[in-house]
Amino acid sequence: MNPGPTEEGIKVAGSFVDALKREPLSLSLVVMNICLLLFSWLILSAVAKQNELEFNLLYQDKTQVENLLSRCVVPIKP
Repeated sequence: MNPGPTEEGIKVAGSFVDALKREPLSLSLVVMNICLLLFSWLILSAVAKQNELEFNLLYQDKTQVENLLSRCVVPIKP
């Protein structure tokens, strides 16, 4: 009888944990990679917020200039 996917997943997870117990350097590398991913996510989210802020400021400035230009009247020379 073949084991189901749940049993296989449990076996794989158990063997992974046993391997990490036997080799602490591997565990530290896994932890460092997770920390690196979190750090990268934090940096990229901060950059995205800054980009959004700058884009909104540029859009507001462009809108103000367009409003000023729309009130200008160009005189027609006879």
